[in-house]
Amino acid sequence: MDLYSVVCVRDLATSQKWFEVFFGRPADEIIGEELLWQVGENAWVVIDDRHMRAARVGGTMITLGVTDLDDILARLTAYGIEHEPVETYGNGVRHVDILDPDGNSLSLAQASAHTLSTPRA
Repeated sequence: MDLYSVVCVRDLATSQKWFEVFFGRPADEIIGEELLWQVGENAWVVIDDRHMRAARVGGTMITLGVTDLDDILARLTAYGIEHEPVETYGNGVRHVDILDPDGNSLSLAQASAHTLSTPRA
């Protein structure tokens, strides 16, 4: 199964610059008017500013699991991208919300070493 999460944006050029900083690289693929970043083996984040998406701008909520949260936040801060305070959940997961220029929420979550080593039932 493949997953394509579409983030609707107002201006592709502005959003492209922001997402390149967020992901730390240019888009992995360009298909038509959409820019795609591969975030997993079969998972992609897509940005799209076509007029048929206008009503959905700012309504995206995606959480990405990462292993290097502090490094990512340092990179974002160096480029002037702000984020909400990092929360630590009771199970040790560290979570932070980051808003793109259109108000779309791209959250990052890093599991603790304990969470990663705990078997699931």
